[in-house]
Amino acid sequence: MDFTIIDAHSHLWLHQDTEVDGQKIKTTENGQSLFMGEIRQMLPPFMIDGRNSAEVFLANMNYAQVGGAVVTQEYIDGIQNDYLQEVMNKYPDRFFVCGMCEFRKPGFYTQAQELIDNGFKAIKIPGHRLQLREGRVLLNSDEMMKMFHLMEDKNIILSIDMAEGDTQVGEMEDIISECPKLKIAIGHFGMVTKPDWTKQILLARHDNVMIESGGITWLFNDEFYPFKGAVKAIREAADLVGFDKLMWGSDYPRTITAITYRMSYDFVVKSNELNDDEKKLFLGANAEKFYGFRNLPTLPYIKNMSE
Repeated sequence: MDFTIIDAHSHLWLHQDTEVDGQKIKTTENGQSLFMGEIRQMLPPFMIDGRNSAEVFLANMNYAQVGGAVVTQEYIDGIQNDYLQEVMNKYPDRFFVCGMCEFRKPGFYTQAQELIDNGFKAIKIPGHRLQLREGRVLLNSDEMMKMFHLMEDKNIILSIDMAEGDTQVGEMEDIISECPKLKIAIGHFGMVTKPDWTKQILLARHDNVMIESGGITWLFNDEFYPFKGAVKAIREAADLVGFDKLMWGSDYPRTITAITYRMSYDFVVKSNELNDDEKKLFLGANAEKFYGFRNLPTLPYIKNMSE
């Protein structure tokens, strides 16, 4: 490969200990976590201490020749702002990190201000987690819109995973109309295996909206490697909005319990359905421009012992 690879959707944490919808999520042992009433393999089993650290991720990135990564957040991991600020300060050229507020109850605007003051260049909203028992938190509520105007003024990127289908598409249209200069990255490739996924993709027809593919191998897990259905979906999305609007994301580390980190992108590299220019845009060039990565390393290919 003669181009830079950037992962536009990953996660880091030192320990999981949180609740979502009243159900516990907590690190146990051997890469496992208690997850909403059952034990799940959250990390590969050799990560026995349950620490999903920046250093372990960097080792995976260097081996797989991934120059940089965007670290997003999700409520199932707990809010990781303190640790991610350390990561941001320690590895500024390798990681672009997203802060996250407690959007499930009022008062998050002040949290967003604090995150921006502390140097975060993006804020993550797990939109699919906002359908609460007491009612749905609307993305176009007054407090949300106040925050989006602040982010637009401060050039802060909005990273968002949306509820499947078109549930939140109308709300996103309101945000884009109200804040046309707000840079937005929509994750999980629009929940590509669910009905009406292309309605989320079509939001990228707006100038400052991008789509990233974090979780696409999870969504096509039943099909498994080489994920031909995922490649077909990438082509379909490109036909709708153009390859310059799409970015690769791995959803590390969840996806590497089933496949290796390199496998989470090399199904694209090895595909005959995409040309070299399209692969270059999707796997790194678009993310490099959108997130403003600089000084990324040139990483050599390291042969395996099995080669």
